[in-house]
Amino acid sequence: MTTNVLIDPTVPEADRKLVEKIFNDVEAQIGFVPAGLRLYGISPPLLKAFVGTVGYFMAHERLSPRLLALIRYLVSSKAECRFCIEFNAAILMNQGISAEQLQATRAKPDQAPLGEAEKILLKIALAAIDAPESVSEEDIQAAKVQGCSDRDIFDVVAIAASNKAFTHVLRTFKVEDQSVFG
Repeated sequence: MTTNVLIDPTVPEADRKLVEKIFNDVEAQIGFVPAGLRLYGISPPLLKAFVGTVGYFMAHERLSPRLLALIRYLVSSKAECRFCIEFNAAILMNQGISAEQLQATRAKPDQAPLGEAEKILLKIALAAIDAPESVSEEDIQAAKVQGCSDRDIFDVVAIAASNKAFTHVLRTFKVEDQSVFG
């Protein structure tokens, strides 16, 4: 069931070519333009920044696509953003994770199908969203002992925070599924 979005993400005429190029590039990469991205078309500078951030994480040198998708999936689950939950679940299932594994990971993130270092990074990312002050020096050191760099640790917290903000934008404007913009 689709709700009515609260705003019309009409692209400003002066930025139409820029936004069309960004949307065409996204479609070439993943086969479609997600509705959440279409919403950002209303603000081309934010769209450009958001796509740049997504691009950075898609090409991350050290953090696996599975870890990053699990962070987005779990943060979206806590934020109750149906669009993001379904989008990231599809990505994870394409990576070979079953629906049962996703449900188990939602219930117990420490059971995520990840290696030990990435489980520690996942724990830090989720803690940063739930209770940032709970992230301790011991958590950081545990990640470093597993070979994680300060940048790896920073980046997982940044993607979790970015995803939480994105989910709240989508929920605010009632972007609940891919069909909202036709």
